[in-house]
Amino acid sequence: MLFAYDTEVSLVSTAALINTLPGASASGNDELSTGEQLVAFLDRVEFTGSRAGDTAELEEMRALRWRLRGFWTRDEVGVVDLVNELLREARALPQLVRHDHWNWHVHATEASAPVAHRAQVETAMAIIDLVRTKELERLHECAADDCTAVVVDLTRNRSKRYCDVGNCGNRMHVAAYRSRQRRGGEKVS
Repeated sequence: MLFAYDTEVSLVSTAALINTLPGASASGNDELSTGEQLVAFLDRVEFTGSRAGDTAELEEMRALRWRLRGFWTRDEVGVVDLVNELLREARALPQLVRHDHWNWHVHATEASAPVAHRAQVETAMAIIDLVRTKELERLHECAADDCTAVVVDLTRNRSKRYCDVGNCGNRMHVAAYRSRQRRGGEKVS
């Protein structure tokens, strides 16, 4: 493990949230367009705490995706500015908590806070670890030419290039193999 488990979970969950955007998702569509999709997403990433289950909550989470994507596109100073902005807005107050099957970890909002506030604060807290350890390069876009998904590289050797959304890694490897075969004059089936 490179980071505390709650940091890793937050980073991976944030990338998954961003990758529900149209064009970044496996289907190419907005995969967070209904309340049911939001509930399924929150369940899949084991996001705890209260849920309103209303249209306002869905719209807040949809809007949050674009803001959080800024962590993948800004330089260090821009990332720090966004972290501070998100924490200030939510009036974050870090505290250690233990619940469900999770051991001690940091929450900086109450469990009753709106889902979008909790998501933005958890992401900001995780990004703090990346800034402090000079590891922001672990956040990047998928290396596939036709993909706009984001990647969180938690490998020890920083070797992850492709997203978890589609089959980008496999597709790119197959395309490279076929290209090598064509250049070598061999027939590709």
